Amino acid sequence: MAFFGLFGKKTTEQQAQSQAQMEAGMEKTRQSFLSKLSHAVAGKSVVDDDVLDSIEEALLTSDVGVDTTQNIIDRLEARVARDKYLNTDELNSILREEIGDMLASGASAGSGEPFDFSKKPYVMMVVGVNGVGKTTTIGKLAAQLKASGKRVILGAADTFRAAAVDQLVVWAERAGVEIVKQEMGADPASVAYDTVSSAVAKGADVVIIDTAGRLHNKVGLMNELTKIRNVMRKVVPDAPHEVLLVIDGSTGQNGFLQAREFVRSTDVTALAVTKLDGSAKGGVVIGISDQFRIPVRFIGVGEKIEDLKVFDSKEFIESIFK
Repeated sequence: MAFFGLFGKKTTEQQAQSQAQMEAGMEKTRQSFLSKLSHAVAGKSVVDDDVLDSIEEALLTSDVGVDTTQNIIDRLEARVARDKYLNTDELNSILREEIGDMLASGASAGSGEPFDFSKKPYVMMVVGVNGVGKTTTIGKLAAQLKASGKRVILGAADTFRAAAVDQLVVWAERAGVEIVKQEMGADPASVAYDTVSSAVAKGADVVIIDTAGRLHNKVGLMNELTKIRNVMRKVVPDAPHEVLLVIDGSTGQNGFLQAREFVRSTDVTALAVTKLDGSAKGGVVIGISDQFRIPVRFIGVGEKIEDLKVFDSKEFIESIFK
C-alpha cells in the first residue's frame, strides 16, 4: 500500500487528494464555523462592533480559546481602524490572512519533512494522557514510515498497562515493523535503552518510544521522562530528537489543559492533534499553536492510516474557509 500523507514530495494529483482528505476531515468544524460567521454578518454591510462580537462568539464556540480569540479580534479591530471601512464581503479573506499569520508565528506553517533523517536513528519520544490516540498515532506513523522505505523500531515503554503494550504490538504487526518490549511493570527507561540500542545495532532509521499515558504529579512526570531521556543518551547522545505530545482535538479546551501540564513538566518540541474529524472543535489547533508556540506537526482527520497528516497551515485554513 502506498501512502503519500507524510513523506516525500507529492505530485499535483496527490496534493489535491491530500487537500480533499483535509476538507473531509474538517467538515464538521467548517460547517459550524462558517454558519456562525454567516449569521454574524447577516444583513450587515460593514464590520462593526456587533459583527466583531458575533465573530468572537463563533471563534470561542469553535474552541479557538479565549486568549487566541481575543488576539484575532484585536487584529480585526486594528484592520477596521486602519482601513476605516471594512466590507463584510472581505471578512473571510481577512480572517484567513490573520489566522494564517497566527499559525506561522506559532511555527506551524511548514509542510515539509517532519523528521530530520540525517540523524540516524532519529529518536522520537511520544507523550500524552490515556485515550487521546497516542498509540494509534505511533502505529500510523510507523506504517507510513515503513511504506516510505524506512526501518522503524517501536519501544513499548508504557509498562504500567498491559493494554498499552498489547495495542502497540498489534500496530507493530500491522505496520510490519519491529518492537521492543519487556514484562509488565518493567522500568520504562530500560525498555527505551534496549530499543535505542537495538536500533543502533540494526541500523534502523527511526525509533519511536511510547511512554506512560497518564498525568502524574509534575515531579513524577518530569522524573520519569528525564530518566528515559538520560538512558537513551547513553546510546544516542542527542536523543530524543523530538518529544511529541498527542492531544485529542475533540476534547476542545481540555486539550489546552493537557498541553499546559505537559509543557510545564517536560520539553515538548511538537504536537499531534488527533480526532479532528469527529467534532466541530477544529479551532483548537489554532489556539494551541498560538498559545504554546510549539509547532503542530501532525493532525488526525480520520481512521485510515493515511488520515494522519503532516500539518500544513495552508491546507488547514483552506479546509475551514472553503
